[in-house]
Amino acid sequence: MAVNLAAPDPASLFAVKGVKIGVTEAGVRKPNRKDLMLMTLAPGSRVAAVFTRNRFCAAPVTLAKSHLHGGQIRALLVNTGCANAGTGDDGVLRAAQTCEAVAKLLDCNATQVLPFSTGVIMEPLPMERIVAGLPGCVANLRDNNWALAAQAIMTTDTVAKAYSKRINLGGQQVTLTGIAKGSGMIRPNLATMLGFMATDARIEPSLLQQATTYAAERTFNCVTVDGDTSTNDSFILVATGQSGTVEISKSDSPEFKIFLDAVTEVSLFLAQALVRDGEGATKFITIRVEGGMSETECRKVGYSIAHSPLVKTAFFASDPNLGRILAAIGYAGIEDLDVSKVDLYLDDVMVAKGGGRSPSYREEDGQKVMKQQEIMVRVVLARGTSAATVWTCDLSHDYVSINADYRS
Repeated sequence: MAVNLAAPDPASLFAVKGVKIGVTEAGVRKPNRKDLMLMTLAPGSRVAAVFTRNRFCAAPVTLAKSHLHGGQIRALLVNTGCANAGTGDDGVLRAAQTCEAVAKLLDCNATQVLPFSTGVIMEPLPMERIVAGLPGCVANLRDNNWALAAQAIMTTDTVAKAYSKRINLGGQQVTLTGIAKGSGMIRPNLATMLGFMATDARIEPSLLQQATTYAAERTFNCVTVDGDTSTNDSFILVATGQSGTVEISKSDSPEFKIFLDAVTEVSLFLAQALVRDGEGATKFITIRVEGGMSETECRKVGYSIAHSPLVKTAFFASDPNLGRILAAIGYAGIEDLDVSKVDLYLDDVMVAKGGGRSPSYREEDGQKVMKQQEIMVRVVLARGTSAATVWTCDLSHDYVSINADYRS
């Protein structure tokens, strides 16, 4: 069960002018579940994206990258149940055929469709089932289907993830709504993560891409569940331009700052929701590393702690075996780290001071914090002024069970 995360109230998710969404049950892998989502975009919409850095990237990622360079995007197609990764040229062909099928139904070009897939790797995409399900998606197209869309892109997720925000730009209301999926195989760069956000703001294409990259780097690329980087990670930001606002065209303008903050806020909620719904997770853990010589250095320490199976299982057991955290700091790869200056806190409890056990630390205080559902780990390196934050979860028996039974 997700840690302090409830399914979104459909009424809290705002329609975005110029976007319609249709959902259906195509039986991609399992019957009687929503597994196909089509999002249509108004003519003139602009699309920015960041994708997985896994060299074994999935066929739809390859195709989506190509189509993004081809012109105006009119639709996004997402299926669950099959990742269409590790499928070679045949996978690209099948993904292209689904784009062609969408294009025929929407009267646009196949290159104006971006395909996305998530699910089991190295299995052929059941293109015939997807094509057969598309008319159902088209018949279901609505501007208020965001909650259903969040459900339709889930795999091992236990709860749908969605968030909306409204801002004021030049006296006009602008809407941002986003959905994401991911529960396992979550590791920065991106994280099996798919995220889709749409806004009716008008914004110059290069600034839209700048906002997408900025937000992803500070949110989706700061979460980790299990250290695995998916083959299919994609984060898409669509701007339909339907709000009636003046176009954002300067990176130093107040309007761009407001927009950037809003995109980052929506992204952060979705990114943290991935961790809260991590496979088998019982605890949500914030790791804050301060006093580093660079943000990169601080992140390196944060990820070292977040990826340690020994640390994560200790959190699951509420066992304050906190020397495991010191060990993870020590092998993070900072060769000139002076451990005699390192302090470690659990929430406000000082555990280690100057590289050793704090004289004030009592194990019962550490265990009290470890039993909480939400925990802050704070590391002070005392070698600079930089800081970074990483979000993760514990590692439970259920994580093993979920992944052992994933294909059954």
